[in-house]
Parts: sequence; structure tokens; C-alpha cells
Amino acid sequence: MAEPRSDLERRARSYAALGDPGRLSVVDALALGDLSPSDLARRLGIASNLLAHHLRVLEDAGLVSRAKSEGDRRRSYVRLHAEHPALATLAPALDDDLRGRRRVVFVCTQNSARSQLAASAWRHVSPVPATSAGTRPAARVHPGALGAAERHGLDLADAETRHVDDVLERHDLVVAVCDQVHEALGPGARLHWSVPDPVRSGTPGDFEAAYDDLTHRVGRLAAGLRPEPV
Repeated sequence: MAEPRSDLERRARSYAALGDPGRLSVVDALALGDLSPSDLARRLGIASNLLAHHLRVLEDAGLVSRAKSEGDRRRSYVRLHAEHPALATLAPALDDDLRGRRRVVFVCTQNSARSQLAASAWRHVSPVPATSAGTRPAARVHPGALGAAERHGLDLADAETRHVDDVLERHDLVVAVCDQVHEALGPGARLHWSVPDPVRSGTPGDFEAAYDDLTHRVGRLAAGLRPEPV
């Protein structure tokens, strides 16, 4: 059966959007983490007006999207829709200052949901050690996170919340899985995943959305981070 015209046009628009070196550099920069437009412009060394044009084209093609920060609402972050069929051959590569890290630490504010789910999912796909922490740890892991973990075969039954100061070591790769943590930590070598906080609503659907988002991102990062030879 022939592909519907609308689908053909959508695919053509996506591939046309990627047919520019500048836009391909934007895609590469977003392959493993989310960035603000200003950070993107600095990283790529291009003018803000040219970046704005590239982002509009990529957004129109369904390859990227922008969302307001859950912390500083004046900021926005750009994320790549890496599951898009036009990006099937995307091969994420870590920067040199991140590639040699010996452990992954997922950090969110309360260490009660997103960071716990990310660390547990990571242990299913990578031999690189991983743990989680929070900047203002809650007293316990949120029941919604425990429910999501149980539905997907992750083990959080005995998980405890911990403060980031008690966890981080020199050679860790930090992944901030919430906007507040990314903005509070200040400058430094890390990745940022702008994952909406499911605890705000507490609904199973939002925990499922967070789980899906995190596991896709974990899979891409794990593919690009290999254990150091002993």
C-alpha cells in the first residue's frame, strides 16, 4: 500500500531539515542532553538569530521542542525527539571531559522519583556503576515511583534518599534530571535532562511518562558510555 501523501510530506520535511550542517550540529549537541538556546549558541559558536532559524526549522519538522524550565520560568530548554524515525541513525558521542567518568549519578531535587527511576533503569542496561541523590532529599521514595518501578520490573523496594554532598565523588558523571538541580548546581561538566516532575500531580500517568522519558534517555547514554578498562 502506498504511503499517505501527508506522511510522505512529513518525512520529506524532516529529512530536508537535516540537510544543513548547522542543523545537524544542533541535533548532535542535543543527542544526550537538553540545552538552553543560549548554551546551544555558545557551544556551537553561532549567532543567536541563526540558531533561532535552525530551531524553527527543526521544530516545524518535529525533531526538537522547547519547554519552560520548572525552576527558573524565564529559561527554556530545547530537547531532541531522538525517537523520531529521521534520527534512527543518530550515534550520540560524549564530550571528552565526560567520557572517562567512572560512575553515573542521577540527581533531582528530592531524590524521591526521577533520579531513583533513572538509576534503577541504568543498572538494567549498563555495567557502569550508577546511583542517585538529591539536593533536598525527601524522607522516602515517593509511592508513585515505587509503583512505576514495580510495573516495569525495577527494584526500588529498599531504596533510600540521600543528599548529593554525601554521594558525589571526583570522577562521577552527573546527570541532572530536573531543571531546578541543573540551575542550582551552577557551571560544571554534566548532562541535563529536563524531565517534568511527576510528583507535582502524583498521577500514575505522569509517573509512566517520566519513566518512559528516562528509560529512552538512559538507553542512549548507556550506548555512548563504556566502562573503563581495568
